[in-house]
Amino acid sequence: MNLIDEFHYMNYNRYLRKQFGGRVFRISLDAGFRCPKQAQCTYCDDEGSGNGALKKNISLREQMERGMQAYRTFYKAEKFIAYFQSYTNTLMPIDKLKQLYDTPLFDDTIIGLDIATRPDCIDESKIDLIARYTDRYIVWIEYGLQSAHNRTLERVKRGHTVEQTVDAIAMTKNKGIKIGLHVILGLPGETYDDMMATADFVARLDIDGIKIHMLHIVRGSAMEQEYSRGEITLFERNEYVKTVCDFLERLPKNMFIQRLTGERTSDKLVAPLWCMQKAPVIQAINNELINRKSYQGRLFG
Repeated sequence: MNLIDEFHYMNYNRYLRKQFGGRVFRISLDAGFRCPKQAQCTYCDDEGSGNGALKKNISLREQMERGMQAYRTFYKAEKFIAYFQSYTNTLMPIDKLKQLYDTPLFDDTIIGLDIATRPDCIDESKIDLIARYTDRYIVWIEYGLQSAHNRTLERVKRGHTVEQTVDAIAMTKNKGIKIGLHVILGLPGETYDDMMATADFVARLDIDGIKIHMLHIVRGSAMEQEYSRGEITLFERNEYVKTVCDFLERLPKNMFIQRLTGERTSDKLVAPLWCMQKAPVIQAINNELINRKSYQGRLFG
């Protein structure tokens, strides 16, 4: 299955559709986790990059059921992945984690479990628990790297180091769990060369997938105040598209691309407003690769 030839990059959603013979959607879940006290990420809002569903008294199972019904109705979805997205989804005792992870896995159409967390909030016992699900499901752990530069992580108050991400990846390998990373392009103080250095760093890691976001400003974040004071510059769309394509060219061909842009609703987004519409950004990235006659992995190695 050569998705590079077909799409110019390893499109994970297309891979899932071919693998399962139908449309596969992730259902984003808020399970009531929080983030550790050392995490004060200046770009994050008070919903931990999630949907705040639990605060609206929507149970975990109901979140899954509603999501499945909506995707079936509007997109003719056939298979689903339970995606623990909000906050740090390993930050509870083992017995509580198992109870939470089991809750949305109630239907044969659910084929995956995806857990977003921080590299400083994982240990062998939690990885062993998550690995038990691999006999029935596609299982991912997504670590928030964000940048390969410790000075940037300090600047945005991530509260962990690049080295901790490397250690978490090593701990997770050979457990049957797929490993993903999150990277943000355009973080304060970073140059183009810094972002390409992050691409080269990620390319050398033994991981399975990556989610790439542009920096965007959300209401209620500490960064909103910095932006209002003119201390932060954001990507214009064309500049972001070109930077993402440069980033993709440096990644290995076999690394799944799970996301190429972030998106927020108008009630949460301050800037840039162009990222409210995901499809035109994705199309612009595809067009840029076509115009370049380029593809993921062209500069790798």
